[in-house]
Amino acid sequence: MRVKEDELAARKADLVRLNGRRLIDELRLTVTRDVEAFRGEFAGARARDIVVDATSPAGGFVVRKPVPAAVSLTVTPDLEAAAMVCHYRFTLTNGLPPREDRIDVLLVGDGSETVHMKHHGTGQVFATAEALSEFLLVPVFTGRPR
Repeated sequence: MRVKEDELAARKADLVRLNGRRLIDELRLTVTRDVEAFRGEFAGARARDIVVDATSPAGGFVVRKPVPAAVSLTVTPDLEAAAMVCHYRFTLTNGLPPREDRIDVLLVGDGSETVHMKHHGTGQVFATAEALSEFLLVPVFTGRPR
């Protein structure tokens, strides 16, 4: 029985390794598309001039919103650990230190050949990059933590 469990765990790990990079790439493309659509809705509004920096060699990216409600979201994938660290930094205008939040997203297999993204803290599963993009971008768009 233990050998069977080990084989199942190894198969899930292989599946995540094979599909993890694709999921990260899909998320980065979806976030970029969603940010461009948001900017298009508010053309000319400097406070909503959000940018995506996708130059990280590891596949990560950074989303930045300018002042007055400055926010940055840094997504750092770790395919070996089958996880992504999503780090928010909210810069306050009243002189207080920035507020930082962290969300860990796991890449998990569902027992079939599908890999999903799962919020480690709440257990919420995101079946698509679109769903996770929306979840991650709401605090950036609003300038407020969850």
